[in-house]
Amino acid sequence: MKQGAYLINAARGPIVDSDALADALNEGKLSGAGVDVFETEPPLDTKHPLLQAKNCLVTPHIAFASQESMVLRAEIVFRNLREWMKGNQINKIL
Repeated sequence: MKQGAYLINAARGPIVDSDALADALNEGKLSGAGVDVFETEPPLDTKHPLLQAKNCLVTPHIAFASQESMVLRAEIVFRNLREWMKGNQINKIL
């Protein structure tokens, strides 16, 4: 990445090398990072390198939890239940 860039990872944890990211942050190569996903699900070990890294904001895999996404999820669930009660199945799992 470019010197001074910011890295945001809210996709998949293993696509970022946490040790390398922590080193880049601590050495000033990157200006900052926002990380919502990790190699393992939270809770993280207190010695995880990103928990000690400079200019790193970490969240416990909750980037999806906006007010809008919660409303949309509820609407999808209620629609699925209404249809199921009518005898229609929407999201079939085979």
